[in-house]
Amino acid sequence: MSRYPELKYRTVTTFQRRIGNPLLRRLPVQTLLETTGRTSGLPRRTPVGGRLTGREFWFVSEYGERSQYVRNIKADPRVRIRVRGRWYAGVARLMPEDDPRARLRSLPRFNSAAVRAMGAGLMTVRVDVTG
Repeated sequence: MSRYPELKYRTVTTFQRRIGNPLLRRLPVQTLLETTGRTSGLPRRTPVGGRLTGREFWFVSEYGERSQYVRNIKADPRVRIRVRGRWYAGVARLMPEDDPRARLRSLPRFNSAAVRAMGAGLMTVRVDVTG
């Protein structure tokens, strides 16, 4: 990986981990993805932007397989998602064959613009809601 994309990745993920995510997790209306830590086994909550369509929740990961929550999904696809203050259980599926840029056009604008601007190696994720 060239120097600029790596610097961008480190800068964005450090900001998200230390400032952005801790603040956003506290907002009652923020959509959260809860995965199980692949080594700790503890619940990990990450703010995401996406859309619930019927029994499916769609979102795009900024850094694809480099994202920690994507690594957790690969280890255990059972997740929970909080949408508008309500928790849903589900099974996450990585969708590398889906066009993430096209998917972002159907998701909330503000978050989609941030993902496009900050991300590299985008990957679509679908959560099949089970409960």
